[in-house]
Amino acid sequence: MVDSFPAVRLQDLTPLPYQQALAAHLQANEPEAWRWAASAEAREEHTAAMRAELLRSAYRLDAEAHPDLHADATLAAQRLGVTARITLYQAPSGDGAAMNAAIYVVPGEAHIVLSGPLLEKLQPPERQAVLGHELAHYLLWERDGGKHHVVDCLLHATAADPRADASHLQAARRHALYTEAFADRGGCVACGALEPAVSALIKIETGLTQVNVASYLAQAEEICADPNNKALQTRGVSHPEVFVRARALRLWAGREHDADEWLAAALEGPLDLGTLDMLGQQRVSALTRGTLAQLLQRPVLQSESLLAHARRFFPDFTPPTSAMPPPEPAPVGLHDYLASVLVDFVAADPEMDDVTLAAALGLADALGCDTPFEQRVLKDLGLSKRNFTRVKRDAAALLDKAATSSSQAAAA
Repeated sequence: MVDSFPAVRLQDLTPLPYQQALAAHLQANEPEAWRWAASAEAREEHTAAMRAELLRSAYRLDAEAHPDLHADATLAAQRLGVTARITLYQAPSGDGAAMNAAIYVVPGEAHIVLSGPLLEKLQPPERQAVLGHELAHYLLWERDGGKHHVVDCLLHATAADPRADASHLQAARRHALYTEAFADRGGCVACGALEPAVSALIKIETGLTQVNVASYLAQAEEICADPNNKALQTRGVSHPEVFVRARALRLWAGREHDADEWLAAALEGPLDLGTLDMLGQQRVSALTRGTLAQLLQRPVLQSESLLAHARRFFPDFTPPTSAMPPPEPAPVGLHDYLASVLVDFVAADPEMDDVTLAAALGLADALGCDTPFEQRVLKDLGLSKRNFTRVKRDAAALLDKAATSSSQAAAA
């Protein structure tokens, strides 16, 4: 099962769609912060602090004393195309220190710090995977003019700011998760195969010396067998769970067409108003605008009051000039929100009588939010169940009658 995978290739190692989209968003919408994070001054401050901390707190592993480890690092760097000068360190062990690794990057240099008994428990290909994972961070941060390093700096600074809102914190978390997924792929390239990359993840997580990769991949498949299983969405803050990382690597190494799509579902979950990041806010804004256009596409609904209400959402809103195709069902996590938006419009122009409600009923049904919409109409607007049922039954006739009356009035 594990041995049948095609060889992993460096050319397949590219930033994930989320990383690309977030970089484009920040560069376009936060130009001043972007310029600061990309400045030489910011990098110099980071470099000076990093060097001082490493020299103070870690033991440098020289090539003369640790030739095998440096050979693994050299091979991993060659496979990844990394030409930076690599310096290796061992962090203080302490009592029961867990196995881990971290990288500190400056231009042209990669400083990798090992923690716990990595050198004793990992075989050479597994060490190459771990070192390659860290070097993949360097690779990511140096490519495309360093824009992904700028994103990382911006998000770290934002997450540490008490003024940051929830969408910024969600973006920082998701970017960290995607960065680890990218680095896992880099570790796979660095060791040349799937098995040692996965076994290194398992050993670091469990502390075991011997593991069965095929068995663990089967375990990960068992967890992921039910696509509706809410446990599939990672709860990780900086790193996804190992079963997520292992399955994501298997899909990518096997060149499965849905590898990125599955990873996005595991790291982000469905679009939900309670967990929006900055990109999610953009998606909700676009969906809201599309919903208003769907509702107000009929000329009879383009009253001054309804258009004015739409422009409270989007000052530049203009209704469509021709019929739109039916909308796709909305994500479940937005059903309550969209139901509330539609109820607002039902109440926005009392002179429209039941016409807006008739149109909103059909739209709510198409979006999949008909149940919360009905509940809000009855509760928030105080409409009787009897009248609601009447409008729902006669919705098509009400809209046709209103359209005919509007056309006749325009002709007169």
